[in-house]
Amino acid sequence: MENNLRVLICDDSILIRKKLRETLEMFGCKEILEAENGNVAVEVVKASNPDLILMDIVMPDKDGIEALKEIKELQPNAKVVMASSVGTNDLLKSAIKNGAYDFIQKPISHDAVQNILTKVLKEGSVNV
Repeated sequence: MENNLRVLICDDSILIRKKLRETLEMFGCKEILEAENGNVAVEVVKASNPDLILMDIVMPDKDGIEALKEIKELQPNAKVVMASSVGTNDLLKSAIKNGAYDFIQKPISHDAVQNILTKVLKEGSVNV
């Protein structure tokens, strides 16, 4: 299932970024960008305008919610999928309120990634 999605993975864990990259490559994503915190994610979005952003909520420097707010100001149509093992309702509500596209629970399964990719590709609203 090859696709032209430009995907940004934002997580402070290098292991999680590596695993997500492998999963995305397995599903045919060719252009995969990485950020280790919210500050870097905002800079990558400014520079590369990714089609999909997979963002951890709990990170040092700038957490996922703060980064989400900034990214939505820069790119109102950005598809930001929040990921967290700390699945508290407050964080989830805050993410949705601030424009998150979707939410996935950690550890992130292949099925969860495939479902998100399918949803994004079906909508066909990728940045070209």
